[in-house]
Amino acid sequence: MHSKRLAVAAVLLPLLYLYIMRLPMVYFFYLLAAVTLLAQWEFYSMYRVSGLLKYAGLASGVAILCASSYAGDRLMTVLSASVMMIMAIRLLVKKTPLYSLHDLAAPLTGILYAPGLLVFQAHLRRIGPEWIIFLYATVWASDSMAYYIGKGYGKKKLYREVSPNKTVAGAFGSLLGGVLGAVLLKAILVPATGLPQAISMGLVIGFISIIGDLIESMFKRDAGVKDSSIIIPGHGGILDKIDGSLFAGPVLYWMLTFIII
Repeated sequence: MHSKRLAVAAVLLPLLYLYIMRLPMVYFFYLLAAVTLLAQWEFYSMYRVSGLLKYAGLASGVAILCASSYAGDRLMTVLSASVMMIMAIRLLVKKTPLYSLHDLAAPLTGILYAPGLLVFQAHLRRIGPEWIIFLYATVWASDSMAYYIGKGYGKKKLYREVSPNKTVAGAFGSLLGGVLGAVLLKAILVPATGLPQAISMGLVIGFISIIGDLIESMFKRDAGVKDSSIIIPGHGGILDKIDGSLFAGPVLYWMLTFIII
């Protein structure tokens, strides 16, 4: 299993790096739209959303991604129309009003959880493709350090009810990995960024990626599944790979927009 994970990563990572860094913005949007659809599909599959509600939710997710990326002034219109459509479908498809809120919770949460958070990566890409690499590489450094420190020194559980394997030591490792990754990437990708800003971004990404990871674990535990899917051999699903960056992406964008730039 470990060798399969390494083989997949060795093939995909250089291709993704070149795709993000060398191709125009529109190609990144295509990639983001595909990831959004897959992530949202996995979320709906975990919660057994099916039929018209599922496809209306997926169409709404793409519409929200497009509106936020290319017509920001129409975003609230598209979001409101999506919510109205999904509610109307529930009204017409099922004659009973019983469990209507339960039936609507997953479809509506899905359009906020995947496209609603991933769209900030389109905004990051507009600032510069290097920030997408910075985001994912820092989250990876955070996750890796959390894993090795947690495995070597972790005793006290961080949040046993949601993720039994995560430890307090691993959480500190996530913060350390975020800082080390951000400082190294600053030198390579964004040298104009000051060292204090890089350290701040690393700390925040290290912290918020833990939250994103725990939230996906919360959903999986609630849905009774181990992985969001098996679409990536040896790695699980799309949501399993982007759970930390789902939350880190918006926060990094806010830091660049409102604090640092």
